[in-house]
Amino acid sequence: QVQLQESGGGLVRAGDSLKLSCVASGFAYVMSWFRQVSGREREFVAGIGWGGVQRYADFVEGRFAVSRDNAANTAVLQMNSLEPEDTAIYYCAGDHKFLDASASPHTDPWGYDYWGQGTQVTVSS
Repeated sequence: QVQLQESGGGLVRAGDSLKLSCVASGFAYVMSWFRQVSGREREFVAGIGWGGVQRYADFVEGRFAVSRDNAANTAVLQMNSLEPEDTAIYYCAGDHKFLDASASPHTDPWGYDYWGQGTQVTVSS
């Protein structure tokens, strides 16, 4: 069982930046970020495979960047040009099922085995 812990959330103003970090207790072939607003489904934000292939949701529009350190079992989501619509709880997710190094991370939350407890991001206008 891999445990994930997010950090870095907070309250910022529109246009500001935030960096979210995720520390895993073990290796995951895919590490991704999801977000959820109360009453809505959890949605994919960004993910990165162990080979470095990244994938982003359309709404990111070049504002976010995901990275990972395989040796340290960590992942980072750098979020720039934040908008009030980005307000949500952000979750780190990991999948220990094998993924080819050249494959793109999957976006279905049901495909992930491990989840952090989430960190709140609030963007004021």
